[in-house]
Amino acid sequence: MFPPSVQEWLPEAHLARFVADIVGKLDLRSLRAGYSGRGVAAYQPEMMIALLFYGYATGVFSSRKLERATYDSVAFRYIAANQHPEHDTIATFRRRFLPEVKACFKQILLIAAESGLLKVGRVSIDGTKIKANASKHHALSYAHATKMERRIKNEIDRLLRAAENADSADVPDGMDIPAELARRETRLQAIAEAKERIRLREQERLAAEQAAYEKKLAERANRERETGKKHRGSKPKPPSRAINPKAQINLTDDESRIMPTGDGFVQAYNAQAAVDCESLLLVSVDVSQSPTDVTLLTSTVTQLVNLPNSLGTVSELLADAGYFSSSNVDFCEANHITPYISAGREPHAGGLARFREPLKLRQKATAKERMQHRLKTKDGRAIYGQRKQTIEPRFGNIKGVQGFRQFSLRGHENVSGEWQIIGSAYNLKRMHALSLKIARRAKAG
Repeated sequence: MFPPSVQEWLPEAHLARFVADIVGKLDLRSLRAGYSGRGVAAYQPEMMIALLFYGYATGVFSSRKLERATYDSVAFRYIAANQHPEHDTIATFRRRFLPEVKACFKQILLIAAESGLLKVGRVSIDGTKIKANASKHHALSYAHATKMERRIKNEIDRLLRAAENADSADVPDGMDIPAELARRETRLQAIAEAKERIRLREQERLAAEQAAYEKKLAERANRERETGKKHRGSKPKPPSRAINPKAQINLTDDESRIMPTGDGFVQAYNAQAAVDCESLLLVSVDVSQSPTDVTLLTSTVTQLVNLPNSLGTVSELLADAGYFSSSNVDFCEANHITPYISAGREPHAGGLARFREPLKLRQKATAKERMQHRLKTKDGRAIYGQRKQTIEPRFGNIKGVQGFRQFSLRGHENVSGEWQIIGSAYNLKRMHALSLKIARRAKAG
């Protein structure tokens, strides 16, 4: 009783058709160049990418579930053209061609711009913590690693002493001393490698803290030279050069970090995104290992400035207090972007206060003072008020509707690629909704 062609199984306006059409417009020459041409015929790259994008758009992330969906779901059957790639084929494709799949994000934005769905102007940014494919209970701290190392060395000494006397009564029946020694030596080597990785990570942290300390000293000295007065605040303290005994590494995904969330501390990555306030399309996505957002604004702004000219030019940037610093405000203005970054929790402007304009700004105001004055104006409050209506619901859509709450891949580079896939999948859903809205208006008009 089924129609003779899978083409007739889906409505014309179905998301699966839209995803397949957009993917068909992508330039995949670099991906095709990676096909070896040996063995059995390979699946078409357009089909594999469309399968990934549609899967991530509808909450199907694992390769096993994607394989099963090509049998159980009409939409996935349409995407796969009635083919059924095995889960290991899907996983291998995603892992091997991740850089090429990441590049599709920008191409999809260009298609949106060509279709009249996107013109970048005002942008809102934020970050959200997404769980890594690792348990925080598989983390090893430097102090605990040192304790385990000491204990295993003591066990090795006892085994060596027991081995000196083959008839020792201390050796339990059936114990293979060489095998026990080998097992402990292997564990000792693994712990030593983990400690070395922690030491390297701590060296990077100490170098960053030393650079921040020297920058604060330089800024303090510049202010004293400009004002001719000694700075009243306390002098910055130099960072400690000692390794933090609580510094740890995760044995499953050693590039993830323990981060604070609303659900407590989790093993996670800090996923960043920037959304165009008009179209609500994501125009920049990135992943960081830093739990705080303040150091991540410059990289996001750099990405926004380097967007293709055909997408438009970023004119204004909205961000919460987690991104605020004087240097971040200066960086935005240096890149010809007007910042609207909250400097902290503001008192609620109730009653008639919300209708009042602030006092006139002083003539030689700094970039920080100009921004704070801007945020107190009626127009500034209205513009900044768009932040909660734009970027935060996007994360709610990704986590709640698409169901993406944990990365499937491991390692910072792979996780960054997977977040790009999520961004592409979300944008395809949003473009589909915008296209349907425009079509309905055209039909009604």
